[in-house]
Amino acid sequence: MEVKEYLDNAKDSMELAVEYLDETLSHIRAGKASPKLLDSIRVNYYGSMAPVSNVANISVPDARTIAITPWEKSMFKEIEKAIINSELGITPENNGEVIRLSIPPLTEDRRKQLVKQSKGEAENAKVSVRNARREAIEGLKKEIKKGLSEDVEKDAENDVQKLHDKYMKKIDEIFAAKEKEILTV
Repeated sequence: MEVKEYLDNAKDSMELAVEYLDETLSHIRAGKASPKLLDSIRVNYYGSMAPVSNVANISVPDARTIAITPWEKSMFKEIEKAIINSELGITPENNGEVIRLSIPPLTEDRRKQLVKQSKGEAENAKVSVRNARREAIEGLKKEIKKGLSEDVEKDAENDVQKLHDKYMKKIDEIFAAKEKEILTV
């Protein structure tokens, strides 16, 4: 394999770790209403399980409310049941037209718990980035035995380290932003 391929593979793995972290943190409730909170909730729609967003219009009229407008009257009960049975921990209010979810403000303990959960996710992403760096460096060391010059290998190792540092910084920034969002009352 070429040096560039090792660098590209490491970069791709690191990029995926950061994207996964970003996606995972977007599902952690920070006291603000967001349609993403409903992404994991599935409802029975004519025999198959479908995301709520496929059977209803989801809007966020204000920072503490999610409004769900089902496209069919028959879906009100299904959506309510799915929300009640989910891990969301919010009781839906139904007025016959719209299902409203009022997002309660977070308690101090809950905020600390969410920060801890976010930190764990960030740490998992960092482990993935470190693993990508290790795999690239091991691959480069094997290439020396196949005739790659040590100078080229050392330069490539430095490039892998720079990539590693760049993505670690990104992970720290994403976590810091999420922590600030959670702790902001």
